[in-house]
Amino acid sequence: MTTHDIVQRGLYFEEFEVDARYLHRPGRTATEADNVLFTTLTMNTQALHLDAAFADAREPFHARLMNSMWTLSTMVGSSVAQLTQGTLVAQLGFGEIAFPHPLFAGDTLYTESVISEKRLSGSRPGQGIVSIAHTGRNQNGVVVATATRSVLVRCSPEEETR
Repeated sequence: MTTHDIVQRGLYFEEFEVDARYLHRPGRTATEADNVLFTTLTMNTQALHLDAAFADAREPFHARLMNSMWTLSTMVGSSVAQLTQGTLVAQLGFGEIAFPHPLFAGDTLYTESVISEKRLSGSRPGQGIVSIAHTGRNQNGVVVATATRSVLVRCSPEEETR
């Protein structure tokens, strides 16, 4: 019997399938500490994230909202192990980003990603561009965030040698 190491990695360009949907689990329960830490680390002084008295009394949701950039970062981050760990060359950019419903401390964020298109790079041999549409939902299935992004990923080392 032969044993060998198996290293967790994302997908090479050839392994991405257009229209494939990836469910990233486990979800991530947002905490008040996440919100305060992220908000202060990024120098975002928005009272909607930091000031409970302000948010509870004056705003329509009567609670502090999770920082939307935390939601976006966590949504994208949850896809890394399954899609791009060790195969990503560069993040090329984000397209449309939306936050149709707020996320609150205590909510759990579940992310899914759909591969919308892919093509080989014309200027970087052995690499390809993949477009990904991310959707974040809370524990009730309500969409709290959507984002599209383009990434540059490596082609399979076996494909490069052919």
